Amino acid sequence: MSTTIKLAVHGAAGRMGRRVVALASEDNSLQIVSAIDHESNPRRGQDAGVIAGFAPIGVNLTSVWPEEEVDVVIDFSLPEAIDRCIENCVEATIPLVVATTGLSEAQQAKLKAAGELIPVVWAPSMSLAVNLTMKLAAEVAETLDDVAGGLDVEIIERHHRFKTDAPSGTALKFGELIAKKLGPETRHVHGREGQTGERTQSEIGYHAVRVGDNPGEHTIVFGMLGERIELKVAASNRDCYASGAIAAAKWLIGRPKGIYNMFDVLGLDA
Repeated sequence: MSTTIKLAVHGAAGRMGRRVVALASEDNSLQIVSAIDHESNPRRGQDAGVIAGFAPIGVNLTSVWPEEEVDVVIDFSLPEAIDRCIENCVEATIPLVVATTGLSEAQQAKLKAAGELIPVVWAPSMSLAVNLTMKLAAEVAETLDDVAGGLDVEIIERHHRFKTDAPSGTALKFGELIAKKLGPETRHVHGREGQTGERTQSEIGYHAVRVGDNPGEHTIVFGMLGERIELKVAASNRDCYASGAIAAAKWLIGRPKGIYNMFDVLGLDA
């Protein structure tokens, strides 16, 4: 493998894929060798850099998996496209960074099986700030688990109107990490309507807001009697996700097979 990392971007014509192409094109340690998207994409055959609003990079958008050497793949596509990506990476033994959310249980199982053959970074959010906030949220939950009067946890997430899954994979990951600290009896409640009765202390509430072009915002509320803690992390644009995915791709080079997450990339304890 050369000192320059040869990168393939899967979902290269999407909102996130275009940002990965643009940022990777400015990184001297990376060389984009393939930009892949669905065969029905009307921009197929055009330069991926131009599609990304960047200068031409000499790599055209294609639906064909590359035959040339690839060191790592970043996937920012859709659930319906992930299976082919996983299969191709396993077949060619290429490390894979998966940032696509909304995967089915079968797809998640397929990805875990791929981790037995190739190194995979898989995370619901590639944002470094989001993952640091997840670490903080888990620590708050662990510290306040037995607080007098009980602890209420609510997760509010806001995203753009085009997002197709709810709640976000990031919100669900926040809830998963918090629930591990609160115990196995924790219930996950999605929204509330009507005569729901009093809130139980063993639940985590999720609320999804879809507005405009919001690139992502999460607020974790820890409510106690007489006081509360709110952890909020918000993106002002999509570059935080793209740069996080690129950092994960660089980190993944040379790693043994297995499933990794952004805590691993950041050197944080799970």
